[in-house]
Amino acid sequence: MRRLATGAAALLTGSALSAALVAVPRAPATAAPDLAGLVRIADVRRHLEALQEISDYNGGNRAVSRPGYDVSVKYVVARLKKAGFTPRVQPFEYEYWEQRTPAVFAQTAPGQATYKPEEQFQTMQYSGAGDVTASAAAVDVPASGQAGTAGCEAADFQGFASGSVALIQRGGCSFEAKAANARAAGAGALVVFNLPAEQGLVNGTLGKAFPLPVVETPHALGAELTRAAQAGGLKLRVRTDTVTGTRTSSNVIAETGRGRDDNVVVVGAHLDSVPEGPGINDNGSGSAALLAVAEKISRLGAAGLRNKVRFAWWGAEEEGLLGSEYYVGKLSDNDRAKIALNLNFDMLGSVNGVRGVYDGDGSLGGGTAPPPGSGAIEKIFKDYYAGRGLPTLESEFTGRSDYGPFIQAGIPAGGLFSGAEVVKTAEQAALFGGEAGKPYDPCYHTACDTLANIDWKLLDAHVDGVAFATQRLAASTLPVNGETRRPASSAQLSGQSAGAGFDWRGDHLVR
Repeated sequence: MRRLATGAAALLTGSALSAALVAVPRAPATAAPDLAGLVRIADVRRHLEALQEISDYNGGNRAVSRPGYDVSVKYVVARLKKAGFTPRVQPFEYEYWEQRTPAVFAQTAPGQATYKPEEQFQTMQYSGAGDVTASAAAVDVPASGQAGTAGCEAADFQGFASGSVALIQRGGCSFEAKAANARAAGAGALVVFNLPAEQGLVNGTLGKAFPLPVVETPHALGAELTRAAQAGGLKLRVRTDTVTGTRTSSNVIAETGRGRDDNVVVVGAHLDSVPEGPGINDNGSGSAALLAVAEKISRLGAAGLRNKVRFAWWGAEEEGLLGSEYYVGKLSDNDRAKIALNLNFDMLGSVNGVRGVYDGDGSLGGGTAPPPGSGAIEKIFKDYYAGRGLPTLESEFTGRSDYGPFIQAGIPAGGLFSGAEVVKTAEQAALFGGEAGKPYDPCYHTACDTLANIDWKLLDAHVDGVAFATQRLAASTLPVNGETRRPASSAQLSGQSAGAGFDWRGDHLVR
């Protein structure tokens, strides 16, 4: 049309030409606004302050199936409605586990010692209840400094005396497998201790209710008890008081009106905290960032929302990714194939944190084999921060958070993570600031995870990344999936995730 207009104008002169040009203006091209520029840290802070207040007035936490979580769901729904969404609350049932009274772990012979809970030991999630005092036996002790595969095979328990307390080092298989083999060998209780290279407690889970008392210890104490058991005469007491049952929780789902519904970008964060605290970093930070982005995303218009964006606030992540597992498990093959990718944001403001990007290309090795397209998501985040002169650190892609069910279903995934209980190295401190030798988040899963437990500068940069990647992929998923996905059968989806060795359930190790 430009060529035709030029030809017509060539026949006009003087004022006639000017009049023609004014009468037939050419509409300027418009670009979508910058979502990262629209979303301010003040927006995120307002939501975090609300979550803190909800926790303060509801027992000090926002844990699943407790009042603080229910009010958090209502808050998110109300904000989404105000932003023009039609949110859906998706209920689901789950098996819960609770420790009713503090556990006891003690040495009764040859010496006597009572160990400190939450410091020298803790009950493993989904441990059964029991009170056992018996001789301790070390099972398949690995070579010094090695991980090994202790307790992973029934043969490891050859000669094990029924009724004994089994001492087993973590590694090689799931905790559930170790516990099942110990129980089959007649163990009265199980003590799992951490790997030589890992500090602190295991923070493990058996994955489901298990009829055996199980506690966990740091490596140093476990190794000390192992040596004592090998010398003979070691007796231990393990007492756990736990209960399981069924409860109901919910996810909150909301999606943009604009965009292709056969190439959906799912952006998620878990909304629940642990019972011990308000969970403002874990994971109020991700939930608030998501809500702030959702409130501004309509400003992208049709030009910026070529793919539908589906926001999700997951429930019961701290119980084992239960909300996201339910969501993915309830999708039909056809609906699952319409999901282009998943972005996950869990802990974005750790006070001693890093700018972590999930290792979608598998360059770190180990962990879960990322579905194709995950490496492209990693590159989108890394290129964005590189363009701003900000360093990033690859974060292990282990399935630890709510992206886990998506990658298990063969759906590409990625996201950001500022760090939890792992200790910061000197090299990381040089890159990101903070203190080497201290955890990324010193208030991880504790009562001090409050508004005071946020690095606002780091959170601000992470929120920019959330907004940028969401806008980039709402416009085009070409580098991730070639824009379109063909519906896949259940068998194909299962094959895509074959061999995916998950190490985590929620924030808890399973092996």
